[in-house]
Amino acid sequence: MGSGPTGLRGTGRQLLALERDVLVLSVAMFAFSLGFQMTSRYIPRYMSVLGAGAVAIGLFGAFGNLISALYPYPGGAVSDRIGSRTALTLFGLLSTAGFLIWLFADAFGTVVVPPVGTEREVFGREVVIGWLEPAVVPVGIFLGLVFAQAWKSFGLGATFAIVKQSVSPDQLATGFASTETFRRTAFLLGPLLAAGILAVFTFEVGFRIVLAVAAAFGLVATLAQHFLYDASEDTLGKSFAGVSAVVDDLRSMPSELRPLLVADTLVRFGNGMVYVFFIIVVTEFLEVGVSLPVVGRLSPDAYFGVLLAIEMLVALLIMLPVSRLSRRVGLKPVVAVGFAVYAIFPAVLIYAPDNAAVLALLFAVSGLRFAGLPAHKALIVGPAESGSGGRVTGSYYLVRNVVVIPSAAIGGAIYAVSPETAFLTATAIGLAGLVVFLAFGREFEAAVAG
Repeated sequence: MGSGPTGLRGTGRQLLALERDVLVLSVAMFAFSLGFQMTSRYIPRYMSVLGAGAVAIGLFGAFGNLISALYPYPGGAVSDRIGSRTALTLFGLLSTAGFLIWLFADAFGTVVVPPVGTEREVFGREVVIGWLEPAVVPVGIFLGLVFAQAWKSFGLGATFAIVKQSVSPDQLATGFASTETFRRTAFLLGPLLAAGILAVFTFEVGFRIVLAVAAAFGLVATLAQHFLYDASEDTLGKSFAGVSAVVDDLRSMPSELRPLLVADTLVRFGNGMVYVFFIIVVTEFLEVGVSLPVVGRLSPDAYFGVLLAIEMLVALLIMLPVSRLSRRVGLKPVVAVGFAVYAIFPAVLIYAPDNAAVLALLFAVSGLRFAGLPAHKALIVGPAESGSGGRVTGSYYLVRNVVVIPSAAIGGAIYAVSPETAFLTATAIGLAGLVVFLAFGREFEAAVAG
């Protein structure tokens, strides 16, 4: 392989304007995202097949939110302290182990959460507060999540810091768009691969094959980022100094981030209430499959993978053009569009007809929400000082994810009584976040410079 900008690798770098470290990060993102997208979106369905109900699935979502809240700050601090390569290698190995634990989840047994709730009359109707049925909780699913989430959440600060130190401030949105494009390409291919496997095998057998493939991708990604990433440009920050350091970082958070943080938290809380139930709505509530030429009949489980692929295809087609557009119109309008789609999707999905074509169109529109992600990330990390990108990112996600922790559990409890109410409430909260951002959100000036 030559060192000049010729050949396929050089052409890819020029087209996507990638520095070496961002390229390596993008490759790792591709492999891990392939594994995540093949598995994590199907875990609620896997739990349902194992006998878990809405409450247990909601608790799983809440547990995932808890991990997302706990992991980013120490992950960012660790990456700033020991360097991105070492940190991402460690996190990659942990994630690979998580996929394997999911593969053998049956060996860990189940526990039963006793009923917690009561029936009360509200506005003349009997409603359930809490839940009245025992919740079957597969232990291996929860344990596997502890490990599988490591690269995605522990490594969040490290991935942001790599892009921050590799590109100029006015190119941040484009830099993040490059990594997101690789990641979303995997999000396109992963569901299709899962759909292909699930079209051949029953869900119980096919999903285990999917988990094994995901573990292999995780190992390959870990090795790639360890041996190809150049750690000589890593900027190391101070070591973690305990809770006082968290408080100091939160107090010193750039002022531009505060209204964005409030709005983002509301949008994510609403989405988090019902996100784990998207697959349940498609496969069990609507029960939508499809017959395709050559391929034949796809079950609802397999068709859900196709829907995810459609969503990612739209995201891939628009992400880079929109990120470049953001340099002219600013980051705020782009982020606002993404927030709007996030907010309205639950209400539209729950009232969608059991029609395969309509669902395909709906998920295509949903892909528009990813257009704002590169600009959103640029708004987060842009104001950070050199050497502190990991800590700023970790602090931001710590606050957001702590507030979002109970969202899925709340959504699960409401869903158990009324799926429509859960999804409509999610949209209402998301729209509140959009209004906050439109009213108070601030622009990162360097993003529209040049």
